[in-house]
This record gives sequence, C-alpha cells and structure tokens, in this order.
Amino acid sequence: MHITYIRPNFSDMRSTDAMQPLAFAILYGLTPPDVEILFMDERLAPINFNIQTDLVAISVESFTAARSYQIAGKFRQRGIPVVVGGYHPTFLPDEALRFADAVVIGDAEDVWPQVIEDARLKQLKKIYTNDSQGCLDGIKYDRGIFKGKKYARITPVQFSRGCRFACDFCSIHAFYGRNLRQRPVKEVLAEIEALDTDLIFFVDDNLLGNEERTRELLEGLVSLNVRWSCQVSIDVAKNTELVELMAKSGCIVALIGFESLDTQNLIQMKKKWNIKDGDYATAIKKFYDNGIMIYGTFVFGYDNDTVNSFDPALEFALQQKLFIANFNPLMPTPGSKLYDRLKKEGRLLYDNWWLDPEFKYGKTIFQPKRMTPEQLEEGVFRLKRSFYQYSSIFSRALNFQSNSRNLFNLAIFLQANLVSRREILRKQGTNLGDFNSEIIKTDSHAYHLHQT
Repeated sequence: MHITYIRPNFSDMRSTDAMQPLAFAILYGLTPPDVEILFMDERLAPINFNIQTDLVAISVESFTAARSYQIAGKFRQRGIPVVVGGYHPTFLPDEALRFADAVVIGDAEDVWPQVIEDARLKQLKKIYTNDSQGCLDGIKYDRGIFKGKKYARITPVQFSRGCRFACDFCSIHAFYGRNLRQRPVKEVLAEIEALDTDLIFFVDDNLLGNEERTRELLEGLVSLNVRWSCQVSIDVAKNTELVELMAKSGCIVALIGFESLDTQNLIQMKKKWNIKDGDYATAIKKFYDNGIMIYGTFVFGYDNDTVNSFDPALEFALQQKLFIANFNPLMPTPGSKLYDRLKKEGRLLYDNWWLDPEFKYGKTIFQPKRMTPEQLEEGVFRLKRSFYQYSSIFSRALNFQSNSRNLFNLAIFLQANLVSRREILRKQGTNLGDFNSEIIKTDSHAYHLHQT
C-alpha cells in the first residue's frame, strides 16, 4: 500500500520560512512499517499530481481550505481516495465531505491506524471521530518524513495541547475544550536531546499551561544547551523567578498576544486578564531584563476600534523596540465564538470567506462597528509596512537588552525582520487557492468545483 501525505499552502506558491509540520510527523509515526510513504509540502515545492498512490491524506486549515479541496479534486478525478483532517474539517465536516472521501474529526491518534486499515480494504468510512482526548504519553514524532526537505532552521516541538483561556477569537478552545494535556517532561527532553538542532520553537498555544510542569521542563532544558522560543501568556511576567528560569534554560524569544491597547476591546475578546497584573510596558521590561526578545501580536476590528486605533499600536511597538510584530485584521474562523457572533449579527461580508474567489489575503471579512471594511484593511496593511521599514528595523535593532544583546540575537533579529518584510508584501492581496485553473464557488446551498 502507498499513502501520500500533503501539506498544502494557502495558494500555489512557495514559502521561505516554512517550519516542519508536526502533524505529519505524528501521522508517520502511526503508519505501519509496511506502508510506503510520500510526503509533499506545497510550501516547499509544487504538488506532483501524476504520482501513483492508494490514498491521499491532507491536513486542512481555514486559510488552506480552498487549495486543499482543489488538490483533493485533482486526485479524486483519477479515482484516488482522499481523506482530510485538521481544525477546519473538524468544525465543518459536511463541507469537507463535498470534496473528500473521508474526514477525520479531532486528533489523529486512536483513529489513524483504522483509517489505513479501511483504505487497504477499500472500505473507507465517511467520518472518523476521535473524541477521547487521552493522555499524550508515548506519542511518536517521527521526523523521518521530513528527510531531504529544506525547512527553516528552527525546529518545532510540542509539549502540550489546548489552552487554559477561552479567548473570543480563538478556535483552540472549541477544538480541545477545557482539557489541557501535556506530554511527559522526560519524553520531551529526550526528543529535544536527539534533535540535530540547537534552535527550538515550542508550538504550544501557551507554554505556561501548568506552571509546575512548565517549571520542570525549563529546569530540564538548562543542561541541554539549546536556544528556544515559545508562545506564552503575558501573566508569566508577574513571576520574576519563572522569567529568569526561562532565560537560564535558553529562551531567546517569547511571543505574546497583546492584541489591543483598548481595555473595552480586551473585555470583549475575553482577554482582560492581559492587564490584570500591570501594564504592557512593565511586563515587557521583565523579559528585556533577562535578554528575551518579544514577538508581539495585535488585532484590529473589535467594536471599540476606530481609524484612530492604528497609530498608537504602531507607536507602542516601535517605542518598545519589539523583535517582530504581527498587526492583523480580526479573522472570524469557524469554531470560534467570534465567528458565531458575527454571523448571528449579520456582519459577515462573505458566507464562507475561505472558499470565496472574491476574498484575498489581508481583506476584511466582516463589517466593523466604527469604521469601514476598507479602512480596517488599509490601516492594518499600513502598520505592517511601517513597522518593517528599513529605518524601523535599524531602530529596533538598537535594543541592546535583547534584540542585539549578542551576535546570535542580532542575526536572528535581522533574518526574522527581513523575511517578515518580504512575506508581508508578497502575500497581501493573494487569492486563497489557485483560481487560474479551478474555482470553488460558494452559495447559500452548495459548493461546486468547476474547471475554467
């Protein structure tokens, strides 16, 4: 038997900053040794649609849904069955089944071996559901599937799944519920020690899920001599000792979701805890005092935002000399409370933006309360361009506490900023999917895949 695993891009284009997609390392680890494997990552190279295979498996996100369905359609035209999984098909299985033969709902563990066995027998079911959310002990991340592929230098590692918070715009909570699961620390440390890299990114939505377990992980990292980065909630800053331990164990970058400078917006997005323990500048100083660079994210479009909300956020990011920053238009994604609320209020500009040929990367997909959709789109893109001007990059590089604390930090800072600058300008205005060859049209009743 032969299985082809595919990681699609959001359009038929290549990326220069792609990291190893861990979902496929898990699938590879679950695949019986007698099954032949081919893995294609469209971010690195074009898809070969002429291969001979018995099953195609595609991991689908909302931004890659259109392209994923187009890829699936080409293989199904040749009579090759396609199974899809991931966040998007989990929330919209009926939609996914219009373009695939089978859908995996939830995590792959516990069900993927059965999918393979059913495919062998040519008896694929329509739906495979994993709702057990069992422990993460013994999970095998087999990175042999990435052999020969040129990914970014930084290597992703997963410690936990889920998040203890339930922010309005996030679908993580809808996928995992209140269940926060963490891998055994010994297994994570053993995995890192075996990696051929000294630069790690923890892909956890919030590394500080359980302080006791996180502290155990950090203490174990001290002796491994690796540099690492992570996503973490800002409340870690109230614990000076823990921030010091992060730095001691090799942390060089912390991604923090500041989201907004407006208290009313934070309340609406269920993230008022961001400022519960003090202001942003005080928290940032805690990290800078320990040489940790800050990757800040901001979102615009909540109900208290106006055209006057953009410049203060930009000034804050520049004044604080952030390592890098993302300025994002609010994106209602399936599974989030935000999406359900805006749909109920009749404020979505597209019924299904991820499949609409009129939608382009960076466009506003809903009606903001206090500005026009065009003002939101233009304001966010202006901030991106301004933050990544060469003069801004140079100014922020002069943060000697963190960004240029040493030559290694400075090299990472310059590389990250130049790549971000290039990718922002390249992606803006790009269609989701390859609409030069196939178009997915949506209406209130059905989805149709058409040849042009």
